[in-house]
Amino acid sequence: MANDSQGLDTEFHRGLGLYDSTMVVVGSMIGSGIFIVSADMARNIGSPGWLLGAWLLTGLLTVVGALSYGELAAMMPRAGGQYVYLREAFSPLWGFLYGWTLFLVIQTGTIAAVSVGFARYFGALVPWIADDHYLIAPIHLSTGYALSLSTTQLVGSVMIALLTWTNTRGLEYGKIIQNVFTTAKTGALLGLILVGLLLGWNHTAVADNFGNLWSTRGTMEIVPGLSSITAFGLFVAICVSQTGSLFSADAWNNITFTAGEVKDPRRNIPLSLAFGTFIVIGLYMLANVAYLVTLPFDQIQHAAGDRVATATLNVIFPGLGVTIMAIGIMVSTFGCTNGLILAGARAYYAMARDGLFFRAAGELNAEKVPAWALVLQGFWAVFLVLPRTYDPATKAYGNLYNNLLDYVISAALIFYILTIAGIFRLRQTRPDADRPYRALGYPVIPAFYIAGAAAILLVLFVYRPATTWPGLAIVLLGVPVYFAWKPKR
Repeated sequence: MANDSQGLDTEFHRGLGLYDSTMVVVGSMIGSGIFIVSADMARNIGSPGWLLGAWLLTGLLTVVGALSYGELAAMMPRAGGQYVYLREAFSPLWGFLYGWTLFLVIQTGTIAAVSVGFARYFGALVPWIADDHYLIAPIHLSTGYALSLSTTQLVGSVMIALLTWTNTRGLEYGKIIQNVFTTAKTGALLGLILVGLLLGWNHTAVADNFGNLWSTRGTMEIVPGLSSITAFGLFVAICVSQTGSLFSADAWNNITFTAGEVKDPRRNIPLSLAFGTFIVIGLYMLANVAYLVTLPFDQIQHAAGDRVATATLNVIFPGLGVTIMAIGIMVSTFGCTNGLILAGARAYYAMARDGLFFRAAGELNAEKVPAWALVLQGFWAVFLVLPRTYDPATKAYGNLYNNLLDYVISAALIFYILTIAGIFRLRQTRPDADRPYRALGYPVIPAFYIAGAAAILLVLFVYRPATTWPGLAIVLLGVPVYFAWKPKR
């Protein structure tokens, strides 16, 4: 297995160059989060300076993580990426637990969330598409859960089906969609930044936000009796806020899943990880600066529906901000969904080849793509669109996938920490393995990631137990599944 893991896949069509690979990284990272999550972060943290500081921490962790993954990607350029790294560094069980969580929630739940996000913004242009416009009214399964089919859910499901189908037609189809939409949405985000900095400059907001950069205002309690007005409360607030910003900057690892289709993967995957994460984090930092020069801090904290980017554009283009932002986010979420669909199926393909997933998922079709893995992923993602959560007190409906994603953010961090710890382990167990690229600043910089992510994780387990412990439970549910599946290998 050791030698095989370090070889090159020969069954795929290698159609992704450096630009294409970078577009997979950028396109999978930029969804709708950057346009929304700064509001909740601002409420938790309470000051403009520390809001930027929290995003800077996200950027450091993301870039350091990506640069560290580069060593594993160059050492083991195989389809499945992170699944392979965990399998080789620790054991097939750890690889399976990652793949299990990826399929069950991380990848498919994100696909469901981003596709419904697309549909909701589409509804700003086409009023027929709405959360409360039901084709099948909610059917209550229990006190807190229901099934429904609204026009929003329908549009999201159709988009998943469409992009799943186009990706089964061959890598070229997925690549073209990814390149076009990622280039467009990167341009749109850059346009938002330039418009905010050049046309939105509000002297009152600038004086208040940057003149009182570190002063706390309008903060809310993280738990009763603890807020960011104290040093420890600020530390906890920054860690808790990372659930939003890290999720917005997540999925940069998706390019590793497609290693079997990347030209010269030992060179291009590490480079695309570096280029892609630097581009996105740079844009995210500038976007937050654009918000702060346009809007007073309390307007960021209390933006309608948390749509900070829409509020920014509404100030600059009164009455047009909603429409402009809706189009921009539709382009962004469409490209993001395509990247997630394209990449995720390759991880299930690798699992199936090891006998740890449905056998059909380990086969390529005539176009040399894992069509059945794509179809299984698509079906499950559509299924996750349909269940609703229900609050009897407010009679409000939510989406089950949002709860699941809240649960697995902590689990995703656990797997990132383990994967980077795998660099240390493989340096010990396979010291003579070919490493065309070595992790920057090893061992200090990879250790910085592990320490930083572990600190965030510890805070989440203590102060957000309702959303972190269930995530660990989802991961651990994979243990009996692994041992039930293992004899079939």
